[in-house]
Amino acid sequence: MINPACAPERLYVLDTSVLIHDPTALFRFQEHGVCLPMAVLTELDAAKQGHSDIARSARQASRFLDGLLSDTDRAALTAGVPLAGADPGATGRLWFHHADDRPGDTGILASADQLSRELRHTRVTLVSKDVNLRVRALASGLRAEDYRSDRVTEDLDLLHSGIATIPDAQWEEARETLLESGHEGWRIPLPPETGWFPGQCLHHDASGFEGVVRHTEPGACWAEPTQDYRNGVGPWGIQARNQEQNFALNLLMDPEMDFVSLLGPAGTGKTLLTLAAGLEQTLEQNRFAEIIMTRATIAIGEDIGYLPGSEEEKMTPWMGALADNLEVLGQPESGGEWGRAATADLIHSRIKLRSLSFMRGRTFVRRLLILDEAQNLTSKQMKALITRAGPGTKVVCMGNLGQIDTPYLTESSSGLSWAVQRLRNWPHSGHITLQRGERSRLADFANEAL
Repeated sequence: MINPACAPERLYVLDTSVLIHDPTALFRFQEHGVCLPMAVLTELDAAKQGHSDIARSARQASRFLDGLLSDTDRAALTAGVPLAGADPGATGRLWFHHADDRPGDTGILASADQLSRELRHTRVTLVSKDVNLRVRALASGLRAEDYRSDRVTEDLDLLHSGIATIPDAQWEEARETLLESGHEGWRIPLPPETGWFPGQCLHHDASGFEGVVRHTEPGACWAEPTQDYRNGVGPWGIQARNQEQNFALNLLMDPEMDFVSLLGPAGTGKTLLTLAAGLEQTLEQNRFAEIIMTRATIAIGEDIGYLPGSEEEKMTPWMGALADNLEVLGQPESGGEWGRAATADLIHSRIKLRSLSFMRGRTFVRRLLILDEAQNLTSKQMKALITRAGPGTKVVCMGNLGQIDTPYLTESSSGLSWAVQRLRNWPHSGHITLQRGERSRLADFANEAL
């Protein structure tokens, strides 16, 4: 229970869904108080069995609690357990509360309600990733809100697109120079209050210049011109159809870019461009030994149940986009039927399908690791996958933030958004938001109208 004399000005009652989503949530409330109803501890105990991400999160949250309570006596429990965690400056405290024996959400609501009535001078707020629980709390006259500490930005429009326009004033002062890499480039003054960073794509439409920032210095950046894949033959015979796709192909083909993220709705060419660049660098340039492709297996409709076969056979139904694009990429202009069959066999021999469930502990060396439907991954899952990269490996994440199917994830808390924001200042990462659909006029209209 909470001693009213020790009660904080603000007290946040955490739902189980918050700790499952982010076990470190206990330490995210700085100077404010945190309260865990006993129903939450019961649910954590029930969820800890198994090898799923939910079970791992439940066990990690329990370990945090065990570490906090290892040297705590009963008096400290009523006064609040310090929650310094990784931030020594944090002054928040942790309490536990038991309202009654009602289980689950009902018990959590009962604790929040009782605390709000007992602690008259404390602002009590229920924090949950469960929309229905928040609605029940608000309908009962309680304060409730979503867990926001996992959001990389409050406004998705602020998520950078990876492309910026060079103002005329800056272009007039730009001068051609020699970059550290030995290539010809441009020194471009930075616009006022604009933060360009390495890996960002720039263009000046009047002059036709398109380039990638290689490094920055106070007041200026150094940009290298990109290769134009819209004219002539591009990687694996694929041509870019617009400026965004051309920037994407340049980042995908660039050996200096170890991480590339592609956002965009269906039909913008994310998978086709990535596979074309991957096949070119694997089969023609021998930069990669093979292509590893995986994705979050979240069904849109009813679950089809357990699938028979090996790991690769189980993943095949989830990789329809891969099969569709390989049909396009496996059609050589010459060689007839025999040539097409030989090309298809060669392509399939160098592309491996892997499940996310078996990624832990692995290290990929000289591989192109493609994460499809990455918008359905949490930040924790995204970190676990990106850190599988060994020497010579490139990671490409693709996704559409408008098609998130994972419970409790939003556009601003998706692991894909998190990776884009956290890695954008690293010189060996690049990002492009593709907006122009190139699939068909029906697909383009459906994206806008539906």
